[in-house]
Amino acid sequence: MQNPNQIVFFDTTLRDGEQSPGCTMHHHEKLRMAHQLRDLGVDILEAGFAIASEGDFDAVQAIAREVTGTRIASLARCKREDIDAAGRAIQPAKLNRIHTFLASSDLHLEYKLRISREQALDQVAESVRHAQSYTDDVEFSTEDGTRTDPDFLVKMITVAVQAGATTINIPDTVGYTTPAEYEAIFQMVKQRVPGIENVILSTHCHDDLGMAVANSLAGIHGGARQVECTINGVGERAGNAALEEIAAALMVRRDRFPYTNNIKLEQLYPTSQLLAQCISFGTAPNKAVVGANAFAHESGIHQHGMLANPLTYEIMTPASVGAGSTNLVLGKHSGRRALADRLEKLGHHLTREQLDEVYHRFTELADRKKSIYDQDILGLLKAEKSAVVATT
Repeated sequence: MQNPNQIVFFDTTLRDGEQSPGCTMHHHEKLRMAHQLRDLGVDILEAGFAIASEGDFDAVQAIAREVTGTRIASLARCKREDIDAAGRAIQPAKLNRIHTFLASSDLHLEYKLRISREQALDQVAESVRHAQSYTDDVEFSTEDGTRTDPDFLVKMITVAVQAGATTINIPDTVGYTTPAEYEAIFQMVKQRVPGIENVILSTHCHDDLGMAVANSLAGIHGGARQVECTINGVGERAGNAALEEIAAALMVRRDRFPYTNNIKLEQLYPTSQLLAQCISFGTAPNKAVVGANAFAHESGIHQHGMLANPLTYEIMTPASVGAGSTNLVLGKHSGRRALADRLEKLGHHLTREQLDEVYHRFTELADRKKSIYDQDILGLLKAEKSAVVATT
């Protein structure tokens, strides 16, 4: 049985992430990312959706064959042909998993699947049992679980547990729920499902309302011990919960989340950068943890505090997530202290009067120019020296 204080990271960058526009990866790119995700320390790597295409099957099988040290999973609908494809694809992996799912909300059952609740329950039981013929590690997900009638959600999860599912995932498929609601769902399931104490509960949150990470953390408070997430938060529509944000939150707020995990935090930034190389876009500059501005400071007040003590404005170090060093950006909002620090790093120690003059020229330049580079600073210094020569 899993340690109750251990959080399992289930990465679905190569499956849910790749399903989003602009995130398609070629075979060798998926393999390269899979190796990096293993180095990052993810516990379960969802390598793809084996039934989706011949290419997806081949990628899942190649990852299962070549990537060791993490559990390799494939997604499968509650259909025999899906489960058969997933089972064959993951077979080479020493550690493997079939992740099967079925919609649980009446909205999905009626309009998408066109089946009754009883038919759904029969499919779940049959599919979980069939998946067990390929692996003893079977995860079942209640698609659209957060918009499902609570009594029926309990019934479907109970059927899956009785059929032998070892992990139960309750996805917020459309990013609809709120943290308090999501926490309460897990608490309810823990109280009402027989045998749930022998099963790992899992979160899977989408970011349609911008709460995927907050909801995932709330799920942990509710009793979930697996979090499904992606690098850079890529995924359908507005994306998934971002792995790097969850991992950083667990590190920084150990007072609220006294749990352990296997993520190697110093690999977060390199993994984010590799994904950006493999897909058609990178992260927004203000992206938490791994964005270009995550450890950048331009405000004079902030720069002064950072130079006095980095703890004033940084709750974690750039090095802790593999992001290099803090960047004090010189711009129109910067103060004398930051300018003097940059000049000293460039080898120039000015008197107070000299600094005042250079700072005056600097603010004039910053009002005209969006980006200030070291050569611009040195140019201001030359202008100051020329002004001194002209007056002597």
